[in-house]
Amino acid sequence: MSSNMKVSGFQVLCFLLFLYVSHGEASARYKFVVEEVPYTRLCNTTKILTVNGQLPGPTLYVHRGETIIVDVYNKGNYNITLHWHGVAQPRYPWSDGPEYITQCPIQPGKKFSQKIIFSTEEGTLWWHAHSDLWRATVYGAIVIYPKIGDTYPFPKPAAEFPILLGEWWKESIAEEYNIVDSGSDPNASDAYTINGQPGDLYNCSKSGTFNIAVHKGLTYLLRIINAALQDVLFFSIADHNVTVVASDASYLKPFSSSFIAISPGQTIDVLLEANQSPNHYYMAARIYTGVTAAGNPDYTTTTAIIKYSGKYTPSASPILPSLPYYNDTTSFLNFTNSFRSLADKKHPIDVPTVVDVSLDYLFLVNLGFSTRVASVNNVSFVNPSIDILQAYYYGINGVYDTSFPDTTLQILTHKTEVKVLDYNSTVEIVLRSTDDAGSSHPIHLHGYSFYVVGSGTGTFDNETDPSTYNLVDPPSQNTIAVPVQGWTTIRFKANNPGVWFMHCHFDRHMVWGMDTVFIVKNGNSTDGKLSPPPPDMPPC
Repeated sequence: MSSNMKVSGFQVLCFLLFLYVSHGEASARYKFVVEEVPYTRLCNTTKILTVNGQLPGPTLYVHRGETIIVDVYNKGNYNITLHWHGVAQPRYPWSDGPEYITQCPIQPGKKFSQKIIFSTEEGTLWWHAHSDLWRATVYGAIVIYPKIGDTYPFPKPAAEFPILLGEWWKESIAEEYNIVDSGSDPNASDAYTINGQPGDLYNCSKSGTFNIAVHKGLTYLLRIINAALQDVLFFSIADHNVTVVASDASYLKPFSSSFIAISPGQTIDVLLEANQSPNHYYMAARIYTGVTAAGNPDYTTTTAIIKYSGKYTPSASPILPSLPYYNDTTSFLNFTNSFRSLADKKHPIDVPTVVDVSLDYLFLVNLGFSTRVASVNNVSFVNPSIDILQAYYYGINGVYDTSFPDTTLQILTHKTEVKVLDYNSTVEIVLRSTDDAGSSHPIHLHGYSFYVVGSGTGTFDNETDPSTYNLVDPPSQNTIAVPVQGWTTIRFKANNPGVWFMHCHFDRHMVWGMDTVFIVKNGNSTDGKLSPPPPDMPPC
């Protein structure tokens, strides 16, 4: 074979590879092995469920618009599912992950190859278990770089660091789930963690404290993820402000702050300028609960250390930041309400200005019962025996009904109900939280990012509050904390066909029934239709 023939064959191979990738096939493949391994924290060793033996699990690195395959092997003793939080998965809910919503769980000894389709997301997202309470230890970061050749909308940082905030229990997570499933509040976690480590302020934790080395005069990107099971957290770095530049893989107009408030499920990207005297400085996180303390709160503080490079004598103990108090709702709201989309030519937004479907959803922990019950519009969601997506796609009757109410019911019911939306309809939902449980419910919508057009405390006024909506540059998010005894309004276009979960990201509330489901019907065109399932969907 001549050299010209060899070159031609190579060019054909490259062209076929280009077609393979550009038509949504995988550009990379990862192996995730779910298994129990012993971990020692707080002077105590316990077996925890992990991915690839790591806590946190592996970080996925992709570019905007890529598609990857994650082969998930369940070598543990429990059913498991994995969710790619904030990834829209256009027309492909089959790999979205919530148990009995889009799939049946991966049983012990089984495998499921999940196709993860990235589209407009850019920034930081994360993945986690979406069955029982296993995301307590089964989670990791997703870093989505701009397309090759594109740049950040801010100067390139000297380095980047995922910062995952979590919780640690000495008891087994299976025991905690049994407590929650019986309708009781779980035990308070024994520690919060930063990248899997509790930090200096906890017993037997000093040697493992996570730390970052920085050089004075340089700027660093921190990709902060709240992976905690049940708490909103305040986070701060001693003697340093940060510049907030993104949330939920969507860029924001930059603003400076001495702290951040971050809800479970949410991601926030910040720039840290190393502009202080060389020393050791704590980064720290602790609880925000709202007006009152909900459930069994953990009031402890997790720490990691910023260490400046160079020759100097550090303080005997790192400097600790001043964090807002646990019930400082004013600070929480002021921070959250500072978010504005970048909304420039390179990062346009498309806020629906005409609404086709208006919904009013009340998220409530019903406290007047001997056991905890949670609901949306007084419907406490009941998991079916097979997943809703399978039932919808194959037309299986009796799995769910389509009578989910547009406003709250007077009488609490326990059902598997969904709301059906027409393809391309524009949807507005007023999310309300009126209970006294002291929780700013972090509401997450699968399959979509939505625009947060308004928020407030007190009772929502349908006559006056819409006049305060921001339809110019509202933030685009996939998770939003509804203020304690307040409201938040979101809007989105239902242009992603399939079955999509909406729920509170306090996992105890999700177990108790604070969930609902949207079925978005197919459109007329090929790119508006639900894709067929893969051949290896886990059986029920």
